[in-house]
Order: sequence, then structure tokens, then C-alpha cells
Amino acid sequence: MNTDQDVIRTLKGATLWVTFNRPESRNAMTFGMYERLADICSTAPTDGSVKAIVIHGAGGKAFAAGTDMSQFRGFATAQDALDYEAQIDSVLSAVERCPLPTIAAIHGACTGGGASIAAACDIRITSASLKFGFPIARTLGNCLAAGNLARLSDLIGAGRVRELIFTARLIEAEEALRTGLVSEVLPDETQLMARADALAALVGSMAPLTLRATKEAMRRTRAAVAVDDSDLIISCYMSEDFRTGMEAFLGKTKPEWQGK
Repeated sequence: MNTDQDVIRTLKGATLWVTFNRPESRNAMTFGMYERLADICSTAPTDGSVKAIVIHGAGGKAFAAGTDMSQFRGFATAQDALDYEAQIDSVLSAVERCPLPTIAAIHGACTGGGASIAAACDIRITSASLKFGFPIARTLGNCLAAGNLARLSDLIGAGRVRELIFTARLIEAEEALRTGLVSEVLPDETQLMARADALAALVGSMAPLTLRATKEAMRRTRAAVAVDDSDLIISCYMSEDFRTGMEAFLGKTKPEWQGK
């Protein structure tokens, strides 16, 4: 698998465009794609050659539709589950810690891991076709780590996070704007990309140390309370329900949950 082609980086002027490029799978994220995104964010230059990063999805249908579920078939031990969630936390932390302002330009489906990435960006804008959420209680039977839940709760409120996960519904553009999940809604993908370009130029013209200090101070505030959630992660990923949900999703059937 050529991860460089699955996550493409393109420098246009002083804006770095990061494109999730698996349109045949609605840009579902492989483990390698997560790692490439983390590397791009953690190695972003601070010499002024790049001033902002825009993250988006190719293919016209999705920003990113979660993790590629076929990769979960290799999970056999509790450590596999813990390592996966640790990887996701590391990737989201890299996005948050990126020294440059990050903009998620969302068109279409933005679910699971894709929604987590968007939530970790500094600014989110969307087209009218947005479908944002975490339908894991319907599709897979896994869970989000505590840090991920805390980030989402800060963004849209703890009550709404619970309701989204408990009902497996997806937020659309109007609600996303109303709740502060996104700052702008554009009519279509073309106008979304044009606005992302203009917004990147705007934030890129601001004092970089001010932006960097603001990002880090807000991240530290949320990260001040450490939570041990390893038992919760293991209970979901090592369950019969998780295996059932994964195979049902890949086989395009409906899972029958047993609660064990």
C-alpha cells in the first residue's frame, strides 16, 4: 500500500493541502494513513514557508469515513485494542499540537476517525452535504477513548456527544453550524474549497506565536485531567459483539448484539 498516495500533501503558496485519497472507500483511514497525517502535522515547518494547513477528502463524497474496518480483523489480544486507541490518541494529539493553524474542509461523510480528525483541527468549515458523527453503536460496537470524548464534549457539549453515540445519528450542516461544530457552511464543494483557500490565507497572515500559544493553552486546559480508560477499551474491542459488528459491516448485514 502506498500511503504517500493515500494521503497527498500539496503546497500551494504558503498553504499546505493534505488530501485523504481513497475515494473508492470514501477515504476510510488505514493505520498508515493515520501515521502519515501525524507525521505531516508534527513536522510542519515553522520558518514561515508554510502558514496554514487545510485537510480535506478526495472523490466528492467524503472527508473521511472512519477507520478501514478490515484492519480490525487482525485484533487478537487486549494489547491490540490498547495499541490502536493509543495510536489514534497520538494522531489526534499531533493534529492538535501542530504549530500551524489547521482547517478541516469537510464535504460529505465525516464519521468515526474522520470526525475525530476534524474535531482536532482548529477550524472546521463544511459544504451543505455534511454528515458528521460516530455510528459505532450501530455498526461496530467499539468505543471512543476518554480523551477523544473530552475533545468532542468541549466542542459540542457532553449531552450532545452522548446522544449522538447512543442514537448513532449523524449531524447535518445546519445543526453543525448552530451548535458550533463548524464555523461556516458553503453551498457546494467548489465554494468550500475556495473559502478554505481564503481562510487559510487569512489565518496565515496573523501573528504565528499568538496562534500557537492559544492552541497549546487550550489543549493543556483540556488535558489537565488524566483518565485511565484501558478497561473500557478492552471490554469493547475484545467482546464477541465487536467481532460480530465488524464482520456484519464488512459483509453488509445487520449485527445482532449480545452484550458480551
